[in-house]
Amino acid sequence: MMGNFKLLDHEYLSPQELAGFETYKYSSIDSSPIGKYITHPFWNFVVKFCPTWIAPNVLTFSGFLLTVVNFVMFAYYDPNFYASSPNKPDLPIPSWVFLLAAVNLFLAHTLDGIDGKQARRTGTSGPLGELFDHGLDSWSSAFIPICLYSAFGCADLTTFRMFFCMWNVFFNFYTSHWEKYNTGVLFLPWGYDGAMIVVIFLFTITGIFGHEMWYFSLWNGFTASHLFEFLFYFSALITNVPVVLWNIYLSYRDRTGRMRPLIEAVRPLFPISILMAISTVWVIWSPNNIVASDGRIVFLMVGTIFSNICCRLIVAQMSDQRCDAFNLLLVPLSAVVGCVWLLPAGRSLMLEQGLLYLLTAFAICAHTHYGTCVVRQMCRHFRIDCFRIRPHSE
Repeated sequence: MMGNFKLLDHEYLSPQELAGFETYKYSSIDSSPIGKYITHPFWNFVVKFCPTWIAPNVLTFSGFLLTVVNFVMFAYYDPNFYASSPNKPDLPIPSWVFLLAAVNLFLAHTLDGIDGKQARRTGTSGPLGELFDHGLDSWSSAFIPICLYSAFGCADLTTFRMFFCMWNVFFNFYTSHWEKYNTGVLFLPWGYDGAMIVVIFLFTITGIFGHEMWYFSLWNGFTASHLFEFLFYFSALITNVPVVLWNIYLSYRDRTGRMRPLIEAVRPLFPISILMAISTVWVIWSPNNIVASDGRIVFLMVGTIFSNICCRLIVAQMSDQRCDAFNLLLVPLSAVVGCVWLLPAGRSLMLEQGLLYLLTAFAICAHTHYGTCVVRQMCRHFRIDCFRIRPHSE
């Protein structure tokens, strides 16, 4: 038993990073009208009913697990995103699945919104809570759009195009933390709360009226799924990236940010760009069109490696240390892509799928190990418990 715990005691954080966490002060700006007038007032009301003995990280982790439950549920009923396609009328997703997904996502969003308020309410605010919250959010950024894709199916929006929609979500999330890496301030994106409300609404009406309601054309063959795809790109290119670049520019102009040299400022973009390049190469030149045959696992694999890269960026920006320029999980990814290319003629789909499943399992285990060890290391350093509020006497 002791050996099992030692396996989870690997110290990923350097002494410099731990020292940086000791002096860390949370700084964020949420100017979203939805947050100001809808979500935050609602969360301020809800948190009053939360017992003060419940640790904030319990709320955070519970919300994350609800998104995982949704992912597993949709994976069971719609493994290949065919269930909501008009040419597969015999395989519909039960209406209760969409309704339960809406409830789970509403609860997850609420728990994610009140965890920080619960921390301030119980006097347990600290860097671990923020790291735990944002780290799990980075993984949820893969689970939530994958579930939403099941409402439309792959008839109009192919898995190949959905792959790039997923990258829009990842890029939006990542650039917000890259922005904080350079400015020292987390400018919460306007689109986050709005997107969550829209997804909850879409799950609800799909559960009530059925997925058939999305079989309509707005004009000239432009369908609901095409509108869904357009909104992904619009949110990145219009509402997020220009704002991020502008805030970074202002931090340099007014000398309010970290004032890193250019190469250091863009350093966090290296590992995420490599991940996007390698995964895109695999998806485009896969000999068996792996994203069409196993899109859900491809999305999960890429989303897990993305989350690991993002968590390491969050650690760097919170501790004010240099961000990694490379992520070790890119090594097995590159090796698998290389093996797929080097396979002899007559390459089987089963072999490529096997490599994908092995890589996905390894990435999940490695990322889970990293997250668990980092949390345990911070708990030891700050003498706190992750899921329990210690009495002041302790």
